[in-house]
Amino acid sequence: MKAAYYERTGPAREVLVLGELPDPQPSAGEVRVRLRWSGVNPSDVKSRSGYRPGPMPFPRIVPHSDGAGLIDRVGTGVPQSRVGERVWVWNAAWGRANGTAAEYVVLPARQAVRLPESVDLEAAACFGIPALTALYAVQGYGGVAGRSVLVAGGAGAVGHYAVQFAHLLGARQVLATVSGPEKGELARRAGADVVIDYRREGVVDRVRALTDGGVDRIIEVDIAANGALDTELLKPGGEAVVYGSGAREFSLPFLPLIARNLSLHFFIVYHLSPADRDRAEVTLNHLLESGRLQHNIAERLPLAEIARAHEEVESGRLIGNVIVGLD
Repeated sequence: MKAAYYERTGPAREVLVLGELPDPQPSAGEVRVRLRWSGVNPSDVKSRSGYRPGPMPFPRIVPHSDGAGLIDRVGTGVPQSRVGERVWVWNAAWGRANGTAAEYVVLPARQAVRLPESVDLEAAACFGIPALTALYAVQGYGGVAGRSVLVAGGAGAVGHYAVQFAHLLGARQVLATVSGPEKGELARRAGADVVIDYRREGVVDRVRALTDGGVDRIIEVDIAANGALDTELLKPGGEAVVYGSGAREFSLPFLPLIARNLSLHFFIVYHLSPADRDRAEVTLNHLLESGRLQHNIAERLPLAEIARAHEEVESGRLIGNVIVGLD
C-alpha cells in the first residue's frame, strides 16, 4: 500500500517519507478500512516534529489519528455485513504505529464508526479529534443546557464545532472570540449569538455588558494564553473546560479562582472513557442525520503533498481543517 511515514522526528520535509508498505490484514475483532481521506491535526504535527519529549514510541510511524473510508475486510468475530460500510475512525495513531496516512488502516472494530449516508467522507475525516473534542467540551461536566457559553477561538477546527454543539444542545447564549472579520462571520453562521474580535475589542468589558456578570462556561483552546482572562470572564461558580495550551506550563492567580468558586476541567479526547465516547458518538450521529452540522475544510491535498499539509497546520494560517486524499 501507499503510505507516508517517518523514522525520526523533525521538520516535515526532512522526515516524512512516501513509500510502499505491506498491506495490513485484520486480526480477530478488527476491521481493515480502505481510506479515502486522512485528517491532519495539531497533535499529529507535534508528534512528528518532536515537540513531545522522549524517544519515538515505534521505529516507524504512519501518522494521523483521524480518517474516513470503507471497510473492505474484517477479522474473525466481526460481522461480514460490515464489509462495504462507510466509516470514520478515531485514535488510529494513538499508542499505535500505523495511522491513517496510508491506503489502509487496521484497527479494533469499535474504532470504525458507521457514517450516515448523507455525510461525505471528506467531512468524516475531521470527526475523531476536532468534532469529538468539541462535543465533549460542550456535553461533558453537566452540559450547557440553559447556560451561557464562551468558545475561545470560535472559528478554529474545534471551536467551529463547539459553537454549533453549544447552540444545538441548548445553551442559553453562545459567545465566541475570534481574530478577524472572516472568522467572525464563520462563527456567526455556526450559531454564535455574539462574536467578539479580541484584536479590536475589550473582551472583558464586552462580555460583562452582554451577560449577567460573566459566562457559565468557557471552552478553552489555549489556557496558557487565556487563563488569567478566563478568571475575569467567568461568573461565580463558572467553569473553564480546557482542551489545549500553547505552552507546557502556565500559572493562574489563586484568589480569583477560590474566592469566586471557579472550576477548571482538563481533558484529552484520546482518553475519553468508553461511556463518554459512546455518548458522544450517539449525539454526533443524531446531529449528522438531522443535517444540522456545518463542516469547514480549509485545504484538501494529495498524499504526495503531506509535508505541505503538515506545514499548513503548523503555521495556523488556514481557517478550518486540513485533510489528505488517498485516492
